[in-house]
Amino acid sequence: MNFFQLIDQLAEVDPDVLDRFDSRRAVFNSLGTLARRSALAATPLFMGALFQKAYAGTASVSTDVLNYALTLELLEADFYRQFIASTLIPGGAPAAAIAKIKQHEDAHVTLLTSTIRTLGVTPVAGTSTTGVRFKALPAGATYANYLAVAQVLEDTGVRAYKGRAAELIGAPNDLLTIALQIHSVEARHAAQIRTMRGQLPWINNNDDLKTDPAYLNGVRNATGTSLTLGGATFAIPAYDATKPSPLESNVLQGATAAAAAVNTATALGTPYTADDAAAAFDEYLQAAEVVDASRAGGLLA
Repeated sequence: MNFFQLIDQLAEVDPDVLDRFDSRRAVFNSLGTLARRSALAATPLFMGALFQKAYAGTASVSTDVLNYALTLELLEADFYRQFIASTLIPGGAPAAAIAKIKQHEDAHVTLLTSTIRTLGVTPVAGTSTTGVRFKALPAGATYANYLAVAQVLEDTGVRAYKGRAAELIGAPNDLLTIALQIHSVEARHAAQIRTMRGQLPWINNNDDLKTDPAYLNGVRNATGTSLTLGGATFAIPAYDATKPSPLESNVLQGATAAAAAVNTATALGTPYTADDAAAAFDEYLQAAEVVDASRAGGLLA
């Protein structure tokens, strides 16, 4: 494989290709020794990663990811609106916590909406009666029922952001940073809700909701699709069966081209159990799974 010849050929159809790579010299100088540069440049893995970095984060992909995130945030914001309106939340610390989470979700909606508009694309929208909104819980729902749904929503949100963050690598306007700022707060929400329910703050195999579809994996929407919600349309990638989303009980970590997989359940040894090992890592979900009717897609009004 002749890397420079490939770049020259690509430049014929994309005159800006060298700018995408900064420069051919900069690319290779970052790789270390001459032998390492030659070896890496000859591998399809390196070439694929290099071009992915150069061409990732186009406006269409970025706004699809952001509208996907905004859909989840609108769903959560409306859920907490309904939760507060139910008047089921005890006063004091519980009411203060749910009110604060609702404020966070509203702020996330505002930021994502503004960012998408800045990029020249229509953001999804929702109110209490139109667009993206939460499907009301059945009559007779209790405070405990609302908290259980909140746990599923927050845990799903954390896995959803993690599943698409890589698509924002190289995107303009620090979009990856924006997504990660929201992602970490969603994780804090999940821990707070779990604590309010008497659960451990991290996902573990002793959870009372561990069999909910949100914590599982599986082939969903294998061909990919476009969703039209709240006045906007955005793409959802097809489920990639070659990279199945891990179960939350997964104990095998680090299986990439750059690192050998480690069975953390056995590598940690006593006194760690398989449950301990699984709880030390938070797994991702592919977008096609998140929007499936058995997951967040089934919670849309």
